Amino acid sequence: MKKLTRQPAVKLLSISLAALALLTGQAASALNLDKPITIVVPTAPGGGNDAMARIIATKMGVLMKATFIVENKAGANGAIAAEYVAHAVPDGNTLMWGYIGTHSTSPALQKLKYDPINDFEPVGLTAYSPILMVATPALSKTLSVKSNKELLAALIATKGKYSYASAGTGTGPHFAAELFKLSTGADWIHVPYKGNAPGITDTIGGQTQVMFPSLFSAVPFVKSGRLNAIAVAGSKRSTTLPDVPTLKELGINGVDVTQWYGIFAPAKTPKAVITQLNTALNQVLRDKDTIKKIEDQGGDVEGSTPEELKKLVASELVKWKRVVQQAKITAE
Repeated sequence: MKKLTRQPAVKLLSISLAALALLTGQAASALNLDKPITIVVPTAPGGGNDAMARIIATKMGVLMKATFIVENKAGANGAIAAEYVAHAVPDGNTLMWGYIGTHSTSPALQKLKYDPINDFEPVGLTAYSPILMVATPALSKTLSVKSNKELLAALIATKGKYSYASAGTGTGPHFAAELFKLSTGADWIHVPYKGNAPGITDTIGGQTQVMFPSLFSAVPFVKSGRLNAIAVAGSKRSTTLPDVPTLKELGINGVDVTQWYGIFAPAKTPKAVITQLNTALNQVLRDKDTIKKIEDQGGDVEGSTPEELKKLVASELVKWKRVVQQAKITAE
């Protein structure tokens, strides 16, 4: 009986010491904190992914008393970065900044040199960022409409005349537009770009008329008036742009697309390492300064367990594989 009554006390002591180790970075750690921890970002410096990853890396470095480095490996819709991390040493010192493109839409479209589920150990979600439907400001005048609802109706009715920009085939903006077309019968021409920035630039200039970028990417241009925010392609309005309605509010159903972001480690990373990283990540995501900085970028902070992130990736793959089949999307 004595052993049974003492075991809970031992467990509590272990939890206490683990928490102390996490907070101070001094006690025994599952991670090698003497070695830098690199978060590999699958996009170029300066974008939404990069900005958020640097906020998280800085905060986790302070909390864990460790050196966190953000390394950008852009290209192939995130596949270059994902392949690199998938084959990294599974010790927790090389992490992946994954998002809808690397772990959902691109794998749903084509067979890649990595498996978004089996080649990674999820650490946890970091945030969501709504997809925003935007248009070149001149379009409302061209179509002689006075409201976003009228603009949507006119865009849907005009067959084969207008084009939409995307950040590339298989990206979130591409799939959001195709889901919109499936749900409404719109007939637009797809113009893929190498990233959000050139697509946004041409939409501002009117070379393409519509785009579905992440809120991260679009906010500065919406606030400056260079892009017209038509609607949020999500289940609720954004705290960053509270006056912009959802597509559902404008009578468009079935288009619910949200960019999600999370941290992944290579498969076979020890569970103790994943637990330590997840605990630190969720603590950082409860920090008021972290929340404000991410919200200022257009994101909504959202932590999770590793299991919850794994379930999200699995469900997203099913969803986007269905869109690929129904819209007859092919890899370029």
